[in-house]
Parts: sequence; structure tokens; C-alpha cells
Amino acid sequence: MRIIVPFAPGGVADNSARVVAEPLGARLGQPVVVENRPGASGNIGTQAVAESAPDGYTLLLGFDGTMVINPHVFAKVPFDTLYDFEPVTKLGDATLILVAHPSLPAKNLNELVALARTRPLAYGTSGTGGTPHLAGELLRQRTGAKLEHVPYKGGGQAITDVVGGQIPLVFTAIATAQQYVRTGRLVGLAVPSAKRSPALPDVPTFEESGFAPFDVASWVGIFAPAKTPPAIVERLQKELAQVLRTPFVKERYGVLGIEPVGNTPREFFQQVRDDLSRWEKVVKAANIKVE
Repeated sequence: MRIIVPFAPGGVADNSARVVAEPLGARLGQPVVVENRPGASGNIGTQAVAESAPDGYTLLLGFDGTMVINPHVFAKVPFDTLYDFEPVTKLGDATLILVAHPSLPAKNLNELVALARTRPLAYGTSGTGGTPHLAGELLRQRTGAKLEHVPYKGGGQAITDVVGGQIPLVFTAIATAQQYVRTGRLVGLAVPSAKRSPALPDVPTFEESGFAPFDVASWVGIFAPAKTPPAIVERLQKELAQVLRTPFVKERYGVLGIEPVGNTPREFFQQVRDDLSRWEKVVKAANIKVE
């Protein structure tokens, strides 16, 4: 069996697949290998799975940016999220965080919004059309804050520039920012999640700051090609759910800033469908396009 990751090795998405591959293989009694097929913001590897045989031996590490945002920001993608795949289970939610350089005269989300209504503030992200970008755009649309997006080629580069004072803000995965917040080199303003992150429990949520509802997390999950037999999908979901409950996976996912989930195929499908609709509205309102 193989899990195709449509990104280069080393990122959160790639590592989330590698953490579960070996224990999943042990439960299934056969090796499970991770194969990286990066390119076109995840579209190339995702298309490869869509065109694979629906026999359960080729799976996709699906990322929300590819599955529910790319269809809206690209003029055309080579797959249909709802019709070319069978959702198996959501592996987990990767908590995002909005952080600021300590020199910024805003130490919480309310102060930031008030400041950004008086003058433009730049915020960096890992790239145009990703979940951090859309989280920032949603905040701008909801509050009228003058937030200006600065796309980077990765979250690490964006963090480096905000630590260095080149930009005042960055929206990124909490795993990327937590060491800087803990040491005081960056200020954690808020997390756009339903609850606080165990990684940084002192940082409040957007909803606690008065911006409810505001629940935006970047997720990763497993998909099979469309028409994979239900019995295979159900077996894979059951085994992955057990893997996600193990102390080893919980600990490794905690390091990555991922909250394990392991929901049913129907529950996962409903979130995918709802997220497609939600982000379509945000993308159209902001006229976000990726060439």
C-alpha cells in the first residue's frame, strides 16, 4: 500500500502521513509506504490518486488547501474533490495562530483590529490561497481591518521575517511559531480555533476575543479514489481511528501541532463539502487567484 503525499518531504502534511504509515501497516499486516509527488500546490499528486485503481492500495494524504481551497483559487484543477474521491477519515486538525513582532503596539486580537482599522498592517503566510491566507482574509472581511497579505514560499520564511521585524504579523501553523512565542520573540495574539491549543494554552481563541464564530483549522485526512468498495473504506477508517488513539501517534501529532480526529467517512465528507462552500465565498469576495 502507498499513501501519496502531494507535497515535498518534511512539512506538516508529509509528517502527518509518515507518523501513521508504519502503525497502519502493522495493523493491516502489510507495508504502507509514503510517496511524495509535489507540484502545482498539491494538484499533481492529488490527480494521481484520483486516476488510480479504486482497490484500497493507493491512498491520498489530503490537505484542506488542496482539496477545498485550490478548486476556487485556480482557474482549473485536474480533479473534482466531491466526485473523484472517497473520504476515509480526517487524521487531524492543525491549529493556526496569529502572531506579532513584540514592537507592534497590539498585544491581543482586539488591539490589533483597532490598530489595523487606522492603518494598513502586513501579515505573512506560507503562500497565496492557503488556509492561513484565507483565515487572514476572513478576519479582514469580518472586521474591516486593513490587513495586507504578503505571501511567502513557506511558513518558515514568513516566521523568519516577522522575527526579524521585516513584517509585523504572520498567520501560520502553531508548530512553526510556538518556540518563538514561548521565548517572547513573538507575541501570540490568538488562535482561530474552537478551543485553546495545548501547545500554547495561554493564547486565547478568536471567539474568546469576541469574534465568534471563528473556527479555522488546517486539516489533513486520508482519501481513497472514487468507487473504492465501502468495505475497504470502512476497514481503513476503523484501523486509522485505532492508530490515532495510540500514545505514540498522539505524542508525535502533538509535536506537529495536530489534534488527532479519526472521524467517520460520512462525517469527513460533510466537512469537506461544507468547507468547499465556505471558502468559495471568501475567495470570491477577495478575488483571490493563483496563476
